[in-house]
Amino acid sequence: MAMARASSGLQYPERFYAAASYVGFDGSTSPTKALTSKFPKSTALLLYSLYKQASVGPCNVPEPSAWKIVEHSKWASWNQLGNMSSTEAMRLFVKILEEEDPGWYSRASISVVEEPVVEVQMNHNSKVEPVIENGNSYPETKTISIENGSLVGTQVKDVVVEGFGCVGVYDQWIAPPVSGKCPKARYEHGAAVVQDKLYIYGGNHNGRYLNDLHVLDMRSWTWSKIEAKSGVEPPITSTPCAGHSLIPWGNKLLSVAGHTKDPSESIQVKVFNLQTATWSVLKTFGKAPVSRGGQSVNLVGRSLVIFGGQDAKRTLLNDLHILDLETMTWDEIDAVGVPPSPRSDHTAAVHVERYLLIFGGGSHATCYNDLHVLDLQTMEWSRPTQLGEIPTPRAGHAGVTVGENWFIVGGGDNKSGVSETVVLNMSTLAWSVVTSVQGRVPVASEGLSLVVSSYDGEDVLVSFGGYNGHYNNEVYVLKPSHKSTLQSKIIENSIPDSVSAVPNATNATRDVESEFEADHEGKIWEIVMDNADPAS
Repeated sequence: MAMARASSGLQYPERFYAAASYVGFDGSTSPTKALTSKFPKSTALLLYSLYKQASVGPCNVPEPSAWKIVEHSKWASWNQLGNMSSTEAMRLFVKILEEEDPGWYSRASISVVEEPVVEVQMNHNSKVEPVIENGNSYPETKTISIENGSLVGTQVKDVVVEGFGCVGVYDQWIAPPVSGKCPKARYEHGAAVVQDKLYIYGGNHNGRYLNDLHVLDMRSWTWSKIEAKSGVEPPITSTPCAGHSLIPWGNKLLSVAGHTKDPSESIQVKVFNLQTATWSVLKTFGKAPVSRGGQSVNLVGRSLVIFGGQDAKRTLLNDLHILDLETMTWDEIDAVGVPPSPRSDHTAAVHVERYLLIFGGGSHATCYNDLHVLDLQTMEWSRPTQLGEIPTPRAGHAGVTVGENWFIVGGGDNKSGVSETVVLNMSTLAWSVVTSVQGRVPVASEGLSLVVSSYDGEDVLVSFGGYNGHYNNEVYVLKPSHKSTLQSKIIENSIPDSVSAVPNATNATRDVESEFEADHEGKIWEIVMDNADPAS
């Protein structure tokens, strides 16, 4: 989710008025001239239309003649905002100004008491899309600092005590005492684990896309930056991006899609070779999906499954694509059933190598808490009934699976950052709360990353970064008490219908050959759950 910066003491609508005055809507000069002198024409036009929407309301003036090009462009830009509320327009106006001119507030000449600039969270779906900012500010907390792996100067529930030695405590977020130079604070970055090493790539800081690559050795908890080398192949420049997906693939990292300053027409897959420390672009065949960010990407067998996101034109998507990593061929899937509505910043997980689960995400003005399931054998969507403590709507959250348990952390809901860490049992579709935090804590952020690793032979969740009123670069670890009842068994036939409790809405209407064989002999390798209750 995208964010903006503002004065901690200047609330709406005063904050909007200060921003409007700064860009030229103060009556001292022509607003159009002031805007075009400071911003690109497209940005200036959008700021103008948002100002009109915020101060006047929806466009009700007659359409000017097409011959009056400037006036007609201004009218069209304002008119396309439709019935967007004044509050939405104000918040988006400030958001765009922050992305174009992050230091505007410190340079603004406004008649208010100067206060330190802090950052406030905004719900988003792109750099310039009409959206709703989180209307409620975060609870007031003392300044949080990390010293030797401990939280200092704040009262936080279930987060940290001292150092990583207390990871023996289950279901509590721990801040391990990391060393080395930490990456710049960020959100909407990519994260992946390869052999006890956490790799962080790209992201967004202050509206600026990043392209740096860092690694955290989770045995010594030491950060280091990776400098890319020039390989035998023509080296490529790693384009700064955010909202991409980072997928481990053997001794390589795949960076899939993402928002960039100058987006390409279709999705690019960049490859970082961990042995040679070189970047390259994956050559693919077939029709690649339109470029996007905020999508979900899951590795299933030898294929990548891509769903949703938002394209460079700020259009929300709910299309489904598969990239076969053996043939490097793209295929767009026309699944049966009702798919999730178009969205971005959702989470997705794969259960028993057969079911793709989609949870939450956001549209331009709404966050979701719906759960959708795609049967990867029949390519059929369904929307099963959720049980237990169903999470509140959210977008920008992160998720990771441990056996049949799908852990989800963070995100925002148009009101505040989400404080609960929740888990879904993917076999019973029952939700429960793992833990909760209080205050402005990084694990209650949007755009954070979450991976699973191990410590002392047990699974641990590792989060990094995010945005919760300020950009974060802290690492947090949680050892879950929820244990999976799944046992791995290799089966050479199809999964019986009773294996998983994930129901189908209808019977499959067509035979679709599975494209997700996980072994190298064409067999379907599946994980069967013991003691499953088919009726649950």
